Amino acid sequence: MHTAHATRPAPDTPGRANEDYVLTGPGWAVVLDGATAPAGVDSGCEHDVPWLVAHLAAALARQLTTRPDTELTGILATAIRDTMRAHEHTCDLTNPDSPSSTAAIVRERDDMLDYLVLCDSPIAIRRRDGRLLVVDDDRTDHLPGGRPYPRALVTSLRNQPGGFWVASTRPDAAEHALTGSLPAADVSGVLMVTDGVSRLVDWYGHTWEALVDVAAAEGPARLVELVRDAERKHGPREGGKTHDDATAVWLSRPSGGR
Repeated sequence: MHTAHATRPAPDTPGRANEDYVLTGPGWAVVLDGATAPAGVDSGCEHDVPWLVAHLAAALARQLTTRPDTELTGILATAIRDTMRAHEHTCDLTNPDSPSSTAAIVRERDDMLDYLVLCDSPIAIRRRDGRLLVVDDDRTDHLPGGRPYPRALVTSLRNQPGGFWVASTRPDAAEHALTGSLPAADVSGVLMVTDGVSRLVDWYGHTWEALVDVAAAEGPARLVELVRDAERKHGPREGGKTHDDATAVWLSRPSGGR
């Protein structure tokens, strides 16, 4: 598959590192979106979110490269475990506010396309017949009481049954990811985004079909431009960030190609 990506940090915090992460290899792509801890919250960890996503991405790359036949849930669980080992002797990994990340993975294996989504970094898969499969783990939109969520509620429901699951300090979170496979020959393109781009759908009235069309025709960077335009024109939804790190990856397969 041909791969193009664009990733930009939030423009309202100059100098802050981008907490999204993109990594691609032969036949696979990974998108991560690190969660920024609210001001004043003790994460129990001496590392920041960019450290976490970089180490998790590296661990995923190792697994995807050396264990190509392993289920994606097993790949992610091992990557979380490896990342934990990198700071288990310096940080309190029992702290529920430990740095965390979403995870989206796409992989071609034999004649199949495998996908995994954990938390709110969705994937839209365009089939050759024009149908669209959107894989969206929206459990963060359905916590008790409605938005804006109290900080304590989010902490209590992170990586807990009835709450939502992220890549952090529980390898078993991978078992709660949304996963599936479909024949690779039936797929013409795959769009992977962080919620800094999917807000075009969630907040600003765009459709997934429109986002895929833009990515296919103009490239993923255009989606980031559309997000920034919408943010400037309409602002955030209640309780949301004015801007966020924004990442889009477009994977395409030529007609009749592998």
